[in-house]
Amino acid sequence: MSQAAKKTTAGAGRVENENLFTRFLRATEVDVRLLGMIAALLIIWIGFHVYGAVVIGRGAFLSPRNLWNLSVQTASIGVMATGMVLVIVTRHIDLSVGSILGFCAMMMAIIQVWILPEFLGLGHPMIWIITVICGLLIGAAIGGFHGYLIAYLGIPAFIVTLGGLLVWRGAAFLLARGETISPVDSTFTLLGGGPYGAIGATGSWIVGILICIGIIALLVVGRRQRNHYAFPLRPMWAEIFLGLVGCGVTIGFVLLVNAYPWPIGIVRQYAEANNIQTPANEIYISHGFAIPVLILMGVGIFMTFLTSRTRFGRYVFAIGGNPEAAELAGINTRWVTVKIFALMGLMCGLSAVIASARLNSATNNLGTLDELYVIAAAVIGGTSFAGGVGTIYGAILGAVVMQSLQTGMVLIGFDAAIQQMVVGSVLVFAVWVDTMYRRRAK
Repeated sequence: MSQAAKKTTAGAGRVENENLFTRFLRATEVDVRLLGMIAALLIIWIGFHVYGAVVIGRGAFLSPRNLWNLSVQTASIGVMATGMVLVIVTRHIDLSVGSILGFCAMMMAIIQVWILPEFLGLGHPMIWIITVICGLLIGAAIGGFHGYLIAYLGIPAFIVTLGGLLVWRGAAFLLARGETISPVDSTFTLLGGGPYGAIGATGSWIVGILICIGIIALLVVGRRQRNHYAFPLRPMWAEIFLGLVGCGVTIGFVLLVNAYPWPIGIVRQYAEANNIQTPANEIYISHGFAIPVLILMGVGIFMTFLTSRTRFGRYVFAIGGNPEAAELAGINTRWVTVKIFALMGLMCGLSAVIASARLNSATNNLGTLDELYVIAAAVIGGTSFAGGVGTIYGAILGAVVMQSLQTGMVLIGFDAAIQQMVVGSVLVFAVWVDTMYRRRAK
């Protein structure tokens, strides 16, 4: 028997000896670590809900209200976590993201509260647009400056961003002399969520249907491309299963956000403003998807496309896998590093929009310790400190896990000190899991 025939026979025997679950994973190509994160998330949710029901006498974690608020609270961290994936994939770290967020938020508050009303007038419709653009540009400029120091001056990313953590936090304090600047523009506040910062039931169903159509289209196009390039195809039942699961989760999410109605006080104000004679307790208005959640979805789609479908994304993972080989292959690793940190700064600026709009103000403490949660979200989502490995959807799911832990501990009355201890322990555990996973994969 030839050597090739022996390999084929051995491979066939290995496939025949696989259990049902392993065959399922091979057919659907589902990442084992993704299933592990989903299982951990479900355990966290159910655990906090049962604990609240048994010990406190009120299981509130799995209520539509709490899960809707959880999605809004995750948005800011989730947006920054998508940028942190690229930073860690290239074997760097960014400890300054929380301070950049706070600085950008303070700059935007000054622009829209102190500067623009003097020139455009209070409540001008262009105020929030100019403010958002300025916040994004400021964040990108700061990130690009950090990237330049790292790539062209050879200063380690740890030192540069540690210095940035202190510099930009201090700069935010000096800008407003430690004062809280509020309230921000009324249209700008809609970007932070709330009853008026959501798209309602009808808009949510439209978004849900579009997402389902996108899932089906991706599966169909992906199968055609595999067939065109003679790549192995997933079994048809696996394609149908993935489509049903994706659409089912989407529809379930839509039903969840539509199950959370406006508070009775907001409904009463709305009825009075629109001359509605129906009693407020008989009016049911759903929140639907909050605008910050839609922003997170859009960022997730954009960053996934950027990392998996563009030359820049391939360069990022090539540098993370082997920086020396990437440079010898002709990749301008320094310029790519600058762009990665500029993109991270841009995401900090966008998160600053969400955080300050949700708070309806800018404070000097905004974004404090966010760097811990962002790094933890990326690592829990499967991004490896060894470089070359990481996914955008994993980082977003990691952000949900981190926010679920924090929200759950608040609901059951854990002290703030215990919350920080748990978050730190989870981060160390996630890195240990990644180390063991990589050892077994070798």
